Amino acid sequence: MYRADEKRYEKDMYRRCGDSGLKLSKLSLGLWHNFGDTSSYENMKIMCKTAFDNGITHFDLANNYGPEPGSAEINFGRILKEDFLPYRDEIIISTKAGYDMWPGPYGNWGSRKYLISSLDQSLKRMGLDYVDIYYHHRPDTDTPLEETMGALAQTVMSGKALYVGLSNYTGERMEEAARLLAEYKVPFIINQNRYNIFDRTIEANGLKESCRKLKKGIICFSPLAQGLLTGRYLDGIPEDSRISRDGRFLKESSLTEDVMKQIRALNDLAGKRGEELSRMALSWLLQDEVITSVIIGASKPEQILTNLKAIDSPAFDEEELRAIDEIALNK
Repeated sequence: MYRADEKRYEKDMYRRCGDSGLKLSKLSLGLWHNFGDTSSYENMKIMCKTAFDNGITHFDLANNYGPEPGSAEINFGRILKEDFLPYRDEIIISTKAGYDMWPGPYGNWGSRKYLISSLDQSLKRMGLDYVDIYYHHRPDTDTPLEETMGALAQTVMSGKALYVGLSNYTGERMEEAARLLAEYKVPFIINQNRYNIFDRTIEANGLKESCRKLKKGIICFSPLAQGLLTGRYLDGIPEDSRISRDGRFLKESSLTEDVMKQIRALNDLAGKRGEELSRMALSWLLQDEVITSVIIGASKPEQILTNLKAIDSPAFDEEELRAIDEIALNK
């Protein structure tokens, strides 16, 4: 029987999510990749244990994570049953709905029918009575915002979710949603969006500033730009890389000479700080208090341990932050 490391809470690992009462671990384990039917179940278990033993309490899923869609939730539910049930109250589990999940007109987007049905399915797959955070995964301009937010509100009122979140919303759309959720008195606490040194979309679309203003948390996915910010590609494409495996999310054409120059320059800057590029990229995100947590993916437990070093990274000075912007944004 698994027994968690008794020293797992000794690090300064936790940050309050906006102005809510909930704290998240600064790093969260994402189950987008490597937790589906094509991955090793024993490796999944080891990665979850490695994360939790080192203070990572948040596990992030979605209804369609796989492959096949739903399989990540099934596998995580099995891990919960076999090893983590005694620790359920120490764990934050999130899931989402918004992308294609089942055929027909009720299997995606943001209708009341889809969101409530999807959460019921997710709970069944994971063997849970509730999730801690339930997200709408993407905006739906064809469904009234009142309907989508009302569905999220019902999941909380029915006891199937403790908090709600939004994913991939702009600042303006998020503020509209936040007003509705406040009227429903629903604990909307967090936004999940892509954010990294290369991708500054949430700065351009106002989401980051809106979260600061409304005191909502941000949790970042793709913090290492699908591997570009790990230094893995400095000497070519490794055989076990994501590009080599499928190329769906990161393509070989992404590695232009200009991009490689940026990666090399960022890697040199990380070296001057005495750390790996991936560690610098993660700590760059966490240097802003509006960022509650950063979702890391992993294919092996050693990667989790490497990423955890970012928690202890030295603070950035203004010159370093300017240099990162100059390199990444060509300022």
